[in-house]
Amino acid sequence: MSLLLNAPQREAIHYLDGPCLVLAGAGSGKTRVITQKIAYLITECGMSPHNIAAITFTNKAAKEMLERITALMGGRGVKGLTVCTFHAMGVRIVRQEAQLLGLKPQFSILDASDTTQIIAELTGNTDKNRAKALQWQISSWKNALIEPDEAAHRANDEISSAAALLYRDYDKTLRAYQGVDFDDLIRLPVKLFDEHPEVRERWQNRLRYLLVDEYQDTNRAQYRLLKLLAGVRAAFTAVGDDDQAIYAWRGADIENLRQLPVDYPNLRVIKLEQNYRSTTRILNAANTVIANNEKLFDKKLWSEHGAGEPVTVVACQTPEHEAESVVMKLSAHKFEHRTHFKDYAILYRGNHQARLFEQQLRNHKIPYAISGGRSFFENAEIKDLCSYLRLIANEDDDLAFIRAITVPRRGIGAATIESLGHYASHRNISLFTAIFEEGVAEHVGARQLESLREFCHFMNRIAHRAPREPAGQVINDLLKAINYEAWLYESCEPREAETKWSNVGDFTGWLGRKGEEDGKTLSDMIQTISLITMLDKDDAELDQVQLATLHASKGLEFKHVFLVGVEEGLLPHQSSIDEDKIEEERRLMYVGITRAQRSLNISYCERRKAGREVRTCDPSRFIDEMGMEGIRRADKKSQEPVSKEDAKARIANLRAMLGNKPGTIG
Repeated sequence: MSLLLNAPQREAIHYLDGPCLVLAGAGSGKTRVITQKIAYLITECGMSPHNIAAITFTNKAAKEMLERITALMGGRGVKGLTVCTFHAMGVRIVRQEAQLLGLKPQFSILDASDTTQIIAELTGNTDKNRAKALQWQISSWKNALIEPDEAAHRANDEISSAAALLYRDYDKTLRAYQGVDFDDLIRLPVKLFDEHPEVRERWQNRLRYLLVDEYQDTNRAQYRLLKLLAGVRAAFTAVGDDDQAIYAWRGADIENLRQLPVDYPNLRVIKLEQNYRSTTRILNAANTVIANNEKLFDKKLWSEHGAGEPVTVVACQTPEHEAESVVMKLSAHKFEHRTHFKDYAILYRGNHQARLFEQQLRNHKIPYAISGGRSFFENAEIKDLCSYLRLIANEDDDLAFIRAITVPRRGIGAATIESLGHYASHRNISLFTAIFEEGVAEHVGARQLESLREFCHFMNRIAHRAPREPAGQVINDLLKAINYEAWLYESCEPREAETKWSNVGDFTGWLGRKGEEDGKTLSDMIQTISLITMLDKDDAELDQVQLATLHASKGLEFKHVFLVGVEEGLLPHQSSIDEDKIEEERRLMYVGITRAQRSLNISYCERRKAGREVRTCDPSRFIDEMGMEGIRRADKKSQEPVSKEDAKARIANLRAMLGNKPGTIG
């Protein structure tokens, strides 16, 4: 096993004398280090899997890691091992310690659209963008562990002042719903561990070794949680790369990397600089760009994959021309090199750039998939279904109750819900509980009350079955009982209804399968559903071109990459230029470059429409920052068009493709 490892990887796996930071450059085998370290802890050090936790940032990364560990261990001895996201770890802690936090173990996890709705109701303002801005501000405070009193002191503009006034009421409303938001899943365990030393010690004894992936993406609250779990023993390995810190806008704090050696003076820092992914020319471009950033830790990637093809830079007249040019090149390259569609990725800074590439790919009948777009769980039909699931788990979840009882329609209108709401809030109870009180009859009409009670009895019957029967069976019976398919076809255009019903089928099929595979009932799975941002569909197995934002491409790799729209105002983004936050944009460029294994094509547009006007665009500063070595530019800064060696290689390729012998071409 160790023969496959280089010296720094071996050191990172075997080092157990204290806290360890592994600086893992792009493509340097960090997942291998984490998985082999877990195997080493269990097999060589005799540690129980129950006492080890590996924390990642995405469900996909957690799933891949667990699969790799299971394969390494030959399927033996991994029972009880924790491999999950920060938020999934938070759910586990909050659920087990719910009583101390004033929650039921089956609390609801509310997503951004739920919390935005709560804020809109609290402010009585229907402006969605304003509600989102207030929600974002409260979320930022929670991530930085700033409580309502301190938030009031920090507020320095109109939005933050309004958010500070709301913060306490917002939290009270969440508790009234027996709900938490995503930020609470980290913030509440921190609060719990700070206030209850005996609980903190119990968890420290349970999780005796911690491994944290993508450490550079942690926010203040996540770092605090890590420190509290690690305790004085500080038995942890953090794996990260300061050059790939691209989530500051989401609360990630690169200061956590700077703080680690300060908080842990005996921290061992190990650098992984050998890249197993890309050719030397691609790595040279990446190293040269990122050298322009102020460095926390010096690191230079190198590879044994040879020089490889030059990195090409092309200027296109317009975005339409760019999309056409990229797709034509991709088709020609695939034909010439006999590759697969899944070997190619088109990466861009913003989701809005995808549309023109999609059009061109469709025109050429090229299959493609998109990452980093709208989440499956944002579809209305999935949210409808999830409201029923949330209500099964937690009848105090008023948001879920309102959505479930009004979709499909049951003759319960806004006026009835409003009257019920007044009564429930006067009695300080949930809507569901209020329906069964005698006094509610004075506020709600007899016919409506009968419908409401019938619905609640139905939900109680389903809730009784949820922990006892297979998940697939319960969910399908629920859908039949509410006649959801018929309602979709009544309320939507046929094609839209078909798509929505197909999504419902995907979701229920997945729930049924997952329940069977993991031996879990619907009740077991309801809370984790809230943490999943996408169904576990394995797009990688399908032969299709990948379209992705640079943020969504992190952690992925492709043989051939087209990095598009690399111009001032897009990459770096205009807001970053205005706010003088270029370093994070440069890291985004670095992430884009280092996704490529064999070839990298960079393009930018000379003109772009902005409303009705057409503006001239400048190539991104990052293109010049890549230097000239190993770069072939087909724009104003072109070098020699093609070297003799490249020309000969191309002719040889064409000959091979056409099956000709030397001397017979032309």
